[in-house]
Amino acid sequence: MTPSSDESALAPIRLARIGGDGIGPEVVDAAERVVNAVCGDRIEWVEAEMGWRTFERTGRALPEATVEILQNCAGALFGAVSSPSHAVDGYRSPIVELRRRLDLYANLRPLKTGAVDAVVVRENTEGLYAGREHWEREGEVAIAERVISRRATERIVRFACELAQSRAASRGRPARLTVVHKANVLRLSDGLFRETALEVSADFREIAVEEQLVDSMVYRLILEPERYDVIVAPNLYGDILSDAGAALVGGLGVVGSANCGERFCLAEPVHGSAPDIAGRGIANPIAAVSAAALLLDRVGLGDAASRVEEVLAAHRAAGPRSPDRGGAATTEDVVVDLLARV
Repeated sequence: MTPSSDESALAPIRLARIGGDGIGPEVVDAAERVVNAVCGDRIEWVEAEMGWRTFERTGRALPEATVEILQNCAGALFGAVSSPSHAVDGYRSPIVELRRRLDLYANLRPLKTGAVDAVVVRENTEGLYAGREHWEREGEVAIAERVISRRATERIVRFACELAQSRAASRGRPARLTVVHKANVLRLSDGLFRETALEVSADFREIAVEEQLVDSMVYRLILEPERYDVIVAPNLYGDILSDAGAALVGGLGVVGSANCGERFCLAEPVHGSAPDIAGRGIANPIAAVSAAALLLDRVGLGDAASRVEEVLAAHRAAGPRSPDRGGAATTEDVVVDLLARV
């Protein structure tokens, strides 16, 4: 979104904070402190809940009250969710459900460090994550249906093309789009994704468009990350590519993401709930702060988002490192350093 010329004169923007499970509450607290230091009174925070702990206590991983709160906010910052590795009656991933309820169809995962400056745009509502599974023979053969539609593909590719345009304008370089698929094997589903993506991107004549098969894309992303700009992919492929790409820019502890719809943005770190280190004060908050920057930009506070990004860049270059980055800094050490750079 394009910020107002005088954002400070606007009424506070209402955002929800949702700690979730494991280290989620710790990193959300840290990110909120940094955002407040940058934004002052431009943010009004409201509390909401979802996740495995919420399910254990209430029987609902995504309470209806939380959905109602979010429908009255411009966006939300979420920490992490713990999910059981086995089927539990009544449990469904609250993130997957929330994406559906609020139509958060685009997932953005920037990969940025040094010469690497790319972003994975992942279709967020379909694919294998549509949750359409059934038994062919119970306990013996399970079937998962992979859903690809023209409508969802059209809007995610258009979103990616518009993002490529805006990135090109702000960076002063040509726009580039990489369409990822496996249409040589999945001829109907990925074939539809490929065909639709090429049709939509053809309307954006200033964007250089290329195709890449997903398996070779992982290989080339690791070997030549600097050649990529905007990468658009179906749900599962985008998830895998963004996690692989995180290894190139410092690990899952530094990468944020944003689930975007037309009227709402849910931002979250890419990392999981890390229950083994929850409560120990050593979780890396950088990914949550990065997610908060994405959230600020999406709700119209572009100046504040840029400032948070500048603070993060300065910290990563010279600040104390948390254990996941080879150091011994606590969560509080990292936050104090970030705040000192605001």
